[in-house]
Amino acid sequence: MTSEFRHVIRVIDTDLDGSMKVAYALTRIKGVGTRLAYAVVRAAGVDPDARLGFLSEEDVKRIEDVLRNPLKYGIPPYLLNRQRDPSTGRDIHLLSADLVLQMKEDINFMKRIKCWKGIRHSLGLKVRGQRTRTTGRKGMTVGVRRKKR
Repeated sequence: MTSEFRHVIRVIDTDLDGSMKVAYALTRIKGVGTRLAYAVVRAAGVDPDARLGFLSEEDVKRIEDVLRNPLKYGIPPYLLNRQRDPSTGRDIHLLSADLVLQMKEDINFMKRIKCWKGIRHSLGLKVRGQRTRTTGRKGMTVGVRRKKR
């Protein structure tokens, strides 16, 4: 650990706050949750309670490498966000812009094959079985109009 403090650290195309603890700072990256962040920090050999701004450049590079190749460092597949990918059949982990693009591709695929979830996405309705009678309304004013006397 170096003695100089950096306020902003760039990890995987994301600016992270140097004053946060390492594990919680990593959760600011899209695609990284708390459990995966702790697993990555342990696999990289960094203290999870240390502040991100005090880490050396080598530690940050090691954390980036673990985030890019989690299976190589012994992180279990159930922590990854793309298990048994439909196109490749492998367990992969997507981060930031790659994750957003893949989610859009998945939704467009569901729309194209006209499955139930795809139809709900295309209509702009709730997808996961929630009620829609009173919630999830967009646009015009919600409510009942009273008849004028």
